[in-house]
Amino acid sequence: MDKSLCYHKAVVRRDHYMMNNKQKFFRTLSIVLTLALAISLGTSLLQQYTVAGAESVTLSQGATVVASPFTEAVNKVHGSVVGVNNYAMSTGYDSYGSFGFPFDFGFGYGYGYPYGSDRDREPEEVLAGSGSGVVVAPGYVLTNFHVVEDATRLEVTSGEDAYEAILAGSDESLDLAVLKIQGDFPVQPVVLGDSDLLNVGDWAICIGNPLSFTGTTTVGIVSALNREITNSTTDLYGRRIESVNLMIQTDAAINAGNSGGGMFNVAGELIGVPSMKYTGSYMSATSVEGIGMAIPINVAKPLLEDVLSGKTPEAQASQQSGNTLTTAEKPRIGVTVANLNPKLYAVANGILPNGAYITEVEAGSPAEKAGLVAGDIVVEIDGTVVKSTTEMINLLQNKQAGDTANVKVYRVEGLNDMETFDDIPEGEYMDMVVELAILDSVAQ
Repeated sequence: MDKSLCYHKAVVRRDHYMMNNKQKFFRTLSIVLTLALAISLGTSLLQQYTVAGAESVTLSQGATVVASPFTEAVNKVHGSVVGVNNYAMSTGYDSYGSFGFPFDFGFGYGYGYPYGSDRDREPEEVLAGSGSGVVVAPGYVLTNFHVVEDATRLEVTSGEDAYEAILAGSDESLDLAVLKIQGDFPVQPVVLGDSDLLNVGDWAICIGNPLSFTGTTTVGIVSALNREITNSTTDLYGRRIESVNLMIQTDAAINAGNSGGGMFNVAGELIGVPSMKYTGSYMSATSVEGIGMAIPINVAKPLLEDVLSGKTPEAQASQQSGNTLTTAEKPRIGVTVANLNPKLYAVANGILPNGAYITEVEAGSPAEKAGLVAGDIVVEIDGTVVKSTTEMINLLQNKQAGDTANVKVYRVEGLNDMETFDDIPEGEYMDMVVELAILDSVAQ
């Protein structure tokens, strides 16, 4: 064999071997570099993750907590929302409750007394119901009328303290009442807002004592304005009427016990008084949520002004005082009056108002000259509600001869000639001015 050929083959084999070794080397180097890069990147990412995590923990521990837009308003007024307890005398026979249809009107009422063997027990004072109220002036609390209705004693609670209160003014047709605290009352009043400035979508903060959970705060929005709500109620004199009130609708949670509490805006101003909640109809399986009603605060302002100025019937009645005139010296208007039996169907069902029923008018008397007739029911004298003959006489006995009395009567044509009061037509209220005089005969 040619030596040169053998040499050439040996060189080729050597080069091929060296080539394979180089390829293996670079392949190994590539793998090592790839692993090193992966480890480096992984370590870098891990470090970044750890740092980010550490920064996150540090930020969450040191960052300022962002308060809700309601916190300041709630802190401002929370202590001015109080509890109202309605105490009444019970023999165990009465049973009270809320209307239920179409809405639960009796917040703070949801209570009852048992029937049966307890019906004949001795009368005792019981907690008939409880609701909420808002301090609107020093010593005065605004609440719902149905929270204090038929109470023999009223109590206002603030925290652990309880205060005796009296009814200073009310309007049943509006479902509003104002209480006056007896004695010192350190709770600060809230600021009254302007409900006419409300818009649909505004925040509504409701604070009250639902189910005795004191100071419960719920939040929603003003869902609608000027909702017309028709209620069967009684007027100032006890006649049953249908009243239509314009209400604020809200989806803020309102429950039993919220009645009389406060609806506030985010500035902490009182804009409404929660009064009722739709719960659905007992005639269907429909469930209703998020529909509550509140009385606009501007509706309550006239009553508050009357109370604070002493113009309400309750305030005027408390200011009455006796005099020392003898019966013969006392001026009269010249009528004979009688009490309407409160158990009479027409009175009990609000067909006729409470008051002093005129059975006779003396000829030539001030009453006759003013236009009063037999069958008229005197319901008010000089702005003070009259519910009985005694109240009427007490209001007139302070008058002097020549003084005038503004007398409001309810008149049904021919009422005095009716044999029964079973079918009484609609009557009307009439205002008259009577000048008192000393009469020769005593007909009262």
